[in-house]
Order: sequence, then structure tokens, then C-alpha cells
Amino acid sequence: MMYFLMENFRLGLKNLYLHRLRTLLTALGIIIGVAAVIIMVAIGEGSKREALRQMQALGARNVLIRSIRPPEGTEGSRSRLLEYGLREADLAKVRGIPGLDRVVPMRDTKKRASLGGKQFPAVNVIATTSELFPVINLRLSEGSFFTALHEQQQAPVCVIGAGAARQIFPSEDPIGRTVLVGSSNLGMVTLQVIGVLEPTGLRAGADKAGIMVRDIDNDIYFPLSLSQQMFGKISVRMTTGSMERESIEYTEIWVQVTDVGDVERTSSIFSNVVGLPGRQDVQVKAPIELLRAAEQQATMFNYIMGGIASFSLVVGGIGIMNIMLATVTERTREIGIRRALGAKQRHITLQFLIETTVISLTGGLIGVGLGTLAAWGLPLLLQFFFQSSGFPTAIAPWSVLGSFLVSGLIGVFFGLYPAIMAARMNPIEALRHE
Repeated sequence: MMYFLMENFRLGLKNLYLHRLRTLLTALGIIIGVAAVIIMVAIGEGSKREALRQMQALGARNVLIRSIRPPEGTEGSRSRLLEYGLREADLAKVRGIPGLDRVVPMRDTKKRASLGGKQFPAVNVIATTSELFPVINLRLSEGSFFTALHEQQQAPVCVIGAGAARQIFPSEDPIGRTVLVGSSNLGMVTLQVIGVLEPTGLRAGADKAGIMVRDIDNDIYFPLSLSQQMFGKISVRMTTGSMERESIEYTEIWVQVTDVGDVERTSSIFSNVVGLPGRQDVQVKAPIELLRAAEQQATMFNYIMGGIASFSLVVGGIGIMNIMLATVTERTREIGIRRALGAKQRHITLQFLIETTVISLTGGLIGVGLGTLAAWGLPLLLQFFFQSSGFPTAIAPWSVLGSFLVSGLIGVFFGLYPAIMAARMNPIEALRHE
């Protein structure tokens, strides 16, 4: 039996070798199909992993309570004071809930950072406590964090994000330098840079779920106690022809729960404590809930992308069937001679099936190589030609193995009909064929 299979396999390879160009063109559909599946899934998997990485960086045990600015229509006159968001009383209520590791208040001061008369509107000036850095997994590139002692002393120090460092100090070491925050008519403080953070990639809209409302890499963090002393609770913003005033004590409160299993329950408690759903100026979100939803959505997206790309495999299979039907007609006399010499129907069937399977598996192997190479090189090409580094790809092993196995099955499935037609030919009629 083994000799029989090997002999048929040898005959099949010999016939394919004699028609190399036709074999390559026949396998082209399978090559493109397999490569498309791998590339499409790699794009989806890369985007999924990047989004999940960004959410995981926010902490699985964290819950975010955020102030929400009322819609424009409810503000009234520009000269009136707009009061909304989280208050000191809300912070006290949250701190009174058991089972919490850390409670970190934050306030976006809405102040402009400047240096040498040049302002940096893309930089966010955030007042907070030293506990923020471990809660949202911020790491130092150089220097040090400010501490509880700095907060007690209301020390004019700050830690800046990687993006803010590039903007303010493009060609020099930020450590030890100073940056101005605020304006001369509304209050100003000079902050000394004592630390620079590593890039995080966390930016507004990157998580597709609304957790981030600003680019964290463009943040400047300084002690909350200093902000309260220098700027108070009212933020004043000058616009063309008007002055806008806001009274907001805390823009965000980050809470770290002791046990990750209590995140959803604690999140519901926070909603009740701060008055939700009655209040429209406060929002509670837990990254872990969004993480789970994102994982499900990304997995479904991968399957859809792979399914769409798989249609090209079916087209490749139809191409194989078409060529093999033509081959059967072309080799009718050869089939008749083999049948006359004693070959049975199963021998003819097996020979044609081996040929189609070899074509599809060879095409699948080439497609795996091309798809893997393209998925790996796509981010490099985009970075080279478009200076874009935000297009990650990740090759999923299941897509490589699955597409290769499917290519083999397609060879068997679409080659079966031509093989049966060849086997059922009348030997005498086949011998008469010119």
C-alpha cells in the first residue's frame, strides 16, 4: 500500500513539474488567500493587543470617577460661574468605602505651560498626589517622583510626560529645568522638573471606550496642595470677548480596589455614593469591564476579518477545480492507457487528488511565507514611507496553522469532482480520444 501511494505521489509531482507555470498560476489563488488571511488577522490581532495593552496599563483593580462638563446649552451666560463635577464631599464619601487600597484625586488646572515666552497648548497641567504614579502604572525614564513630603511642603516641583518633555525641552535634559504654569494676571507658579516619565501611548480615544480624554504623555503632574494654594477652586479661562469661569474641585478620582474580583461591585457602590444616576456631571468607569468587552469585540472582529479573507481561498479552490477539469480532458488518452494496463478507478482518483492536494498545500506553504513576511514588514513600511508608528501587527499562530490546513482541505474538496470524472471515464472511449 505504501509503495502504491509513493508511486502515485511521484507520478503526480512529475506531472506538475512538467507544467510548472500552469501549476504556479493554479496555486496563485491559494497563495493569495492564505496570505490574505494571515495579514488580515495580524492587523486585527495587533490592534486588539495594543488596545488591551493600553487598558491593562490603566490597572485591572482601578475604578475611575470623572467630572463631566454640562452641555453647552445648560451653561447660561458666559459671565456666570459654572459649577459642576466632583467635590470634597464626594471624595470624603469615596474614602469612607471599605476595601480600597488607594484613592487619588486629580484636577486638570486648565492652565497653560510656558517657557521663555512660548506657550504649549497641547500640554496638560494636572494637580494630583504622589499615589497617582503607582495606581496608573506610570514609570520613570529619569529623575524621581514627587513624594508626600513635597505635598506637605507645597513644593514647586513637577514630573512631566515624555510628550511634554519633547515639546518643552526638545534638545536638552529637562531634569532641573523650570517651567511656568499659569499667567501673570490669573496666578502663576514656577515648577522645577524632577522627573520624566516613560512613554505610555495612552491618549484620548485610543482605548475606543472613552476612558482616556487626554494624552497622558503630554501631562505635567505637580502637587495638588500647591495647586489649591496658588489657583484655588475656580478656573478662569479667557476667550475672545469674554471670560469663562468654572468652579470644579476635582476632575477625576482614581480608586484602586484591594481585590480585582470586587471591582464591578465597588464600581456600583461608587455610582450610588456620588449620586448617580441623578447627577449628569459625574461618570464612573472601570477599565476591567471595558477590557472584557474589548476582548470579546476584538476576538469577534478577528474572526470576521479572517472569514472575509477566507473567501479568496474558496476562489482559489474554484480555480484549482477549473484547471483540473481542463487537465482531465487534456489527459483523456493517458487515462485510457492506464486503465487498459490494469489501473483501477481508485488509482486514477487518487492520482488526481494527490495532484490537487500538492498544488493547494504548496500554495498554502508559499502563502504562509508571504503572509508572515508581509504582516511583519507592514509596520516597517508604513513607518518608512509615512512616518507612522501606530500600526501594530501581531501574527496569530491559529491563523497560520488554520489557513494552511484549510488550503489542504480545499485541494481535496475541489479536486474530488475532477478526480471522480477522470476515474469514471470509459477506457475504450478514452483510448479513442485524440
